[in-house]
Amino acid sequence: MKKQPGWALPSLKEAQVRTHKQSQIEKGLFEIPTEAKLLGQGKRYYLRTYGCQANQRDSETLAGIMEALCFTPCEDAEQADVILLNTCAIRKNAEDKVLGELGQLKRLKKENPDLVIGICGCMSQEEAIIDTLLTHYRHVELIFGTHNLHRLPILLYQVMTTHKKVIEVYSKEGEVIENLPVIRFDSHKAWVNIMYGCDKFCTYCIVPYTRGKERSRMMEDILEEVRTLKAQGFHEITLLGQNVNAYGKDLGLAGGFAKLLAEVAQIGIARVRFMTSHPWDFTDEMIDVIARYDNIMPFIHLPVQSGDSDILKLMGRRYTIEEYKKLYDKITSNIKNCAFSTDIIVGFPNESEAQFQHTLDIVDYCKFDNAFTFIYSPREGTPAAKMADNVPLAVKQERLQRLNEKTNYYTHMQNEKYRGKIVTVLVDGFSKKNDQVYSGHTDTNKLVNFIGKDVKAGDFVEVEITDVKTWSLDGKQV
Repeated sequence: MKKQPGWALPSLKEAQVRTHKQSQIEKGLFEIPTEAKLLGQGKRYYLRTYGCQANQRDSETLAGIMEALCFTPCEDAEQADVILLNTCAIRKNAEDKVLGELGQLKRLKKENPDLVIGICGCMSQEEAIIDTLLTHYRHVELIFGTHNLHRLPILLYQVMTTHKKVIEVYSKEGEVIENLPVIRFDSHKAWVNIMYGCDKFCTYCIVPYTRGKERSRMMEDILEEVRTLKAQGFHEITLLGQNVNAYGKDLGLAGGFAKLLAEVAQIGIARVRFMTSHPWDFTDEMIDVIARYDNIMPFIHLPVQSGDSDILKLMGRRYTIEEYKKLYDKITSNIKNCAFSTDIIVGFPNESEAQFQHTLDIVDYCKFDNAFTFIYSPREGTPAAKMADNVPLAVKQERLQRLNEKTNYYTHMQNEKYRGKIVTVLVDGFSKKNDQVYSGHTDTNKLVNFIGKDVKAGDFVEVEITDVKTWSLDGKQV
């Protein structure tokens, strides 16, 4: 299908541009045109989210917009008048899941020609994906990206009134848009964006292209959101950013993320978390603040990606494995009972067996509480995609298996420390696998399934750990 007038298509070349121009803070950009205010009256929407916490938070905004347009949410795509898929592009298998879902939705479009199927999020920012959608998934009528969620009322109105395909994807550094509505998906835990985008440009990563440059929200806007959440009864917040450690650099904010973290802690929310942290930006001031405040949880997601310094250099990670170890040691020396999770990629271009062994070595050194492990997946448009993908798939799979055996061993070992102990659990509700058992998390982010009485989501409950599994702890209410 040829490009139509009015379409805005993505450009990876434009998406990688970075200037020193300060990002605009927009507090009045979102609006619903008069003609669209009742657009969803009597209609239902289905929203499915793929990928990271940033996407989950974006979906809360999408839900807020849809319900501001008078749409009603539904749990079954077959009942919907509008279907939105908020997508992830971090790995190829994430994209394949979305494309598979779109293939299944084609039947619904044939049965109901008025059904609007829309796709947004990071996949929409990729040139190759747009080409694929236009060629093989013509039943998708609405495509927009990560920079223009606020435009959804206008875009959806155009599709529903003209019955023509609408594509509006901006490849740019981006703004900070403050006046967007939100429907929180949880009653006691909340995501709080503190910044958007990434300027690290790790050679394998598509995120800087799909999310724009690093741009921070004003501190007072963040603090006001946290105060509101506390007043509404939320007990835990997670401060979100592609790299939270870089918060405030673009604003010239003295103290940066450490200062923000301290200000948030002083508001008095029971539990404060944050993610994700890039090791390169993790400051001594941050460590001091985390150690100082009891309501900042002793759990840190600290992606290492590889245990070999030469591979880290190829990845563009900006630290050596010796520097990572030094940071890890500094954190564990200063923050009591701190738990760690990490991300690791195996089979990066040119990775030798000896270099992979260095990755196993860093796992032995850090003994991570949890590790998210992946086979390298080339992302079109990134520098690594131009490298020869010269590690055979069979070798990648065998290395992943060895890595998983080691990380799983340490995950279970770290969990064993909790056997017989009493921990405080923030309850999420019933376990997904057993409605006779409650589920929640400790301060160190351990999943606990426990037997209790008269417990509800949002309660803090003292639980004695009676059994230990690799991925969770079992217990009983004290």
